[in-house]
Amino acid sequence: MLIIDSKDCENIDKALKKYKKKFEKARILLQLRSRQSFTKPSVKRRTQVLKAVYKQQLASGKLEA
Repeated sequence: MLIIDSKDCENIDKALKKYKKKFEKARILLQLRSRQSFTKPSVKRRTQVLKAVYKQQLASGKLEA
C-alpha cells in the first residue's frame, strides 16, 4: 500500500504526481502483470540466461542494437 504524506495547503495535482512517482518506483504494475499467469521456474531461469547472454554480447560489441 502506498502512502503519500501531503500538507494541508498542497495542491491535489502535486499529490497525484508524488503518488505516480512512488507507484513507478515500487514497480507494482510489473508485479501485477507477472502474477497474472504462472511461469515455470525453468522458463524463468532460461529467460534470465538469455538476457544475460544478450547483454554480454552487447557489451563485447559482437551485437549491435
